[in-house]
Amino acid sequence: MAHHALASQESYNPNHLLDILLGKMQLKNDAALSRLLEVAPPVISKIRHHRLPVGASLLIRMHEVTGMSIRDLRDLMGDRRTKYRLSDAQGRPKPEDRPTADKVQAGSAAHH
Repeated sequence: MAHHALASQESYNPNHLLDILLGKMQLKNDAALSRLLEVAPPVISKIRHHRLPVGASLLIRMHEVTGMSIRDLRDLMGDRRTKYRLSDAQGRPKPEDRPTADKVQAGSAAHH
């Protein structure tokens, strides 16, 4: 069974978050929660069984329907990270668009 990186944190417990949402929104079960959040029921099940992390779009949807802050929602599931790591490609300045050797040769051939 594949676990996501956040699941390795001891404090991570998405079930606590889901249970709080069930109570706060006065819902009977996960199926009702999935309808409220507009996600397929298996998404909630996969989150409960640590096979899927609570992603950014789902956190935003939880915020929209509950009015709770993203920070509070993350705290409820035990996500204590203060920063998120981006992939190496994200956030890095793009290299200057320098002409390649091919373009230089093609350009000089066009002039002759």
